[in-house]
Amino acid sequence: MGDEINLVEKSRIMDAAAMNRALRRLSTEIVEKNQGAEGLYLVGIRRRGVPLAEKIRDKIEAIEGQAPLFGILDITLYRDDLSTVGANPVVNRTELTEDIEGKNIILVDDVLYTGRTIRAALDQLMDFGRPNKVQLAVLVDRGREHRELPIQADFIGKLVPTKQTEIIKVMLKEFDDVEAVGIFEKPVD
Repeated sequence: MGDEINLVEKSRIMDAAAMNRALRRLSTEIVEKNQGAEGLYLVGIRRRGVPLAEKIRDKIEAIEGQAPLFGILDITLYRDDLSTVGANPVVNRTELTEDIEGKNIILVDDVLYTGRTIRAALDQLMDFGRPNKVQLAVLVDRGREHRELPIQADFIGKLVPTKQTEIIKVMLKEFDDVEAVGIFEKPVD
């Protein structure tokens, strides 16, 4: 997002404590729906989905005494909107060290908006094998009115209906030196 510098924060919708509570609840819901951590494979979508998936993995391990498998998906080359990513997108590695065959995959991302990122993640995931099932966990769902594809999250930290002009930014210590979620807009000239 080249315009990120010019964005104005309208409101802070989650602080670090609220994010932690949402991630703890997501972790509990994932364990309950999947009857434990056995066969679970958390896959974070690069960038901000990765540290969120790591936090969920740690919380599931605290609940169950067993950490689920963990992997990283980089969907850059699978996106159909490369023009918004940049002329020369930086491609990181996808790291799925364990076989996904027969596993219950939990895709983890920060924000669900149009559904295109998730579609790209599913495309890439299927190149690695056939999981038992794929579920989606997101910290923030912007609401179905923005959806361009029939994709919905199984686990949602917070539902935040937004306007088209608004941008949800999940800020994480790993990238932003702060843990929070805010609604931003481009300033009006």
